[in-house]
Amino acid sequence: MDEQSFRRISRKTWYRWSFYINIVLFFIVAVSLYLLILDSYYAGKIAKVGGDALSQAWLVIARDVAFLAISLALVFFQFFRNLLTIIRRSL
Repeated sequence: MDEQSFRRISRKTWYRWSFYINIVLFFIVAVSLYLLILDSYYAGKIAKVGGDALSQAWLVIARDVAFLAISLALVFFQFFRNLLTIIRRSL
Protein backbone atom coordinates (compact mmCIF):
# COMPACT_ATOMS: atom_id res chain seq x y z
CA MET A 1 0.00 0.00 0.00
CA ASP A 2 1.31 3.37 -0.95
CA GLU A 3 1.75 5.59 2.07
CA GLN A 4 1.63 8.74 -0.04
CA SER A 5 -1.98 8.10 -1.02
CA PHE A 6 -3.22 9.48 2.30
CA ARG A 7 -3.90 13.18 2.14
CA ARG A 8 -2.67 15.23 5.05
CA ILE A 9 -5.14 17.60 6.59
CA SER A 10 -4.29 20.87 8.24
CA ARG A 11 -4.58 21.41 11.96
CA LYS A 12 -7.36 23.92 11.47
CA THR A 13 -9.42 21.39 9.51
CA TRP A 14 -8.70 18.67 12.06
CA TYR A 15 -9.77 20.89 14.96
CA ARG A 16 -12.95 21.84 13.12
CA TRP A 17 -13.80 18.18 12.50
CA SER A 18 -12.97 17.35 16.12
CA PHE A 19 -15.30 20.11 17.29
CA TYR A 20 -18.17 18.78 15.19
CA ILE A 21 -17.52 15.22 16.38
CA ASN A 22 -17.68 16.45 19.98
CA ILE A 23 -20.99 18.20 19.32
CA VAL A 24 -22.43 14.98 17.90
CA LEU A 25 -21.10 12.99 20.87
CA PHE A 26 -22.63 15.39 23.39
CA PHE A 27 -25.93 15.17 21.51
CA ILE A 28 -25.75 11.36 21.77
CA VAL A 29 -25.00 11.65 25.50
CA ALA A 30 -27.99 13.96 26.01
CA VAL A 31 -30.35 11.68 24.08
CA SER A 32 -29.04 8.60 25.90
CA LEU A 33 -29.55 10.25 29.29
CA TYR A 34 -33.06 11.30 28.34
CA LEU A 35 -33.94 7.80 27.15
CA LEU A 36 -32.38 6.23 30.24
CA ILE A 37 -34.47 8.42 32.54
CA LEU A 38 -37.62 7.81 30.53
CA ASP A 39 -37.10 4.05 30.25
CA SER A 40 -36.23 3.77 33.95
CA TYR A 41 -39.45 5.55 34.83
CA TYR A 42 -41.49 3.18 32.67
CA ALA A 43 -39.63 0.16 34.06
CA GLY A 44 -40.54 1.33 37.55
CA LYS A 45 -44.19 1.60 36.57
CA ILE A 46 -44.06 -1.92 35.08
CA ALA A 47 -42.35 -3.29 38.20
CA LYS A 48 -45.00 -1.72 40.40
CA VAL A 49 -47.84 -3.32 38.45
CA GLY A 50 -45.98 -6.52 37.69
CA GLY A 51 -45.99 -8.48 34.51
CA ASP A 52 -43.93 -10.14 31.87
CA ALA A 53 -42.77 -6.90 30.27
CA LEU A 54 -40.28 -6.23 33.07
CA SER A 55 -37.49 -8.24 31.43
CA GLN A 56 -37.99 -6.27 28.21
CA ALA A 57 -37.81 -3.04 30.20
CA TRP A 58 -34.48 -4.15 31.71
CA LEU A 59 -33.12 -4.87 28.23
CA VAL A 60 -34.14 -1.39 27.10
CA ILE A 61 -32.36 0.12 30.12
CA ALA A 62 -29.26 -1.96 29.33
CA ARG A 63 -29.35 -0.59 25.77
CA ASP A 64 -29.48 2.97 27.08
CA VAL A 65 -26.60 2.35 29.48
CA ALA A 66 -24.51 0.83 26.67
CA PHE A 67 -25.02 3.86 24.40
CA LEU A 68 -24.23 6.17 27.30
CA ALA A 69 -21.08 4.28 28.27
CA ILE A 70 -19.72 4.22 24.73
CA SER A 71 -20.42 7.88 24.06
CA LEU A 72 -18.95 8.97 27.40
CA ALA A 73 -15.86 6.84 26.76
CA LEU A 74 -15.38 8.60 23.42
CA VAL A 75 -15.89 12.02 25.02
CA PHE A 76 -13.31 11.28 27.74
CA PHE A 77 -10.90 9.86 25.15
CA GLN A 78 -11.09 13.05 23.11
CA PHE A 79 -10.78 15.17 26.26
CA PHE A 80 -7.64 13.44 27.50
CA ARG A 81 -6.10 13.33 24.02
CA ASN A 82 -6.62 17.08 23.65
CA LEU A 83 -5.30 17.64 27.17
CA LEU A 84 -2.16 15.69 26.28
CA THR A 85 -1.73 17.84 23.17
CA ILE A 86 -2.02 21.02 25.25
CA ILE A 87 0.47 19.73 27.82
CA ARG A 88 2.98 18.77 25.12
CA ARG A 89 2.75 22.21 23.50
CA SER A 90 3.25 24.03 26.80
CA LEU A 91 6.46 22.20 27.71
